Amino acid sequence: MRKVDQPDRPEPLLSISPEKVCFVIVKAREFDAKDPASEPDPGSNPSDDKEAAVLEEHGDDPVVEELTAFIDGLSEDEQVDLVALAWLGRDGSDATDWADIRREAQDAHNQRTSAYLLGMPLLGDFLEEGLSMLGYSCEEFEVGRL
Repeated sequence: MRKVDQPDRPEPLLSISPEKVCFVIVKAREFDAKDPASEPDPGSNPSDDKEAAVLEEHGDDPVVEELTAFIDGLSEDEQVDLVALAWLGRDGSDATDWADIRREAQDAHNQRTSAYLLGMPLLGDFLEEGLSMLGYSCEEFEVGRL
């Protein structure tokens, strides 16, 4: 995890470690890369289909299960930060809006954070952009994982 030097900007207080956010980014991109499930040829098997099913979304997708369990296991403050980072990166705001965005995320918090975030297209991109706006990079975290 690398903190990008930005001396003019006060460092926002994050309840979630940037490493945890980077983990979610990597896993969200794995999930986003999948295609909708297609109906396989009833006369074929996975090897005939070149194992294409692993690149498709399914109800029992291990990436979804892993991300859901990870997000659900975070503290409420960490979940709020994750949502706020996604909103920060999605909405074209800047770091000076962090406190307001985080407060809105706190007010909106409920028990469906993982479902909400996994339903957000481009979640990984939004989280990465939000982290970047706060001066963090996932560059070192991604080495060997992508």
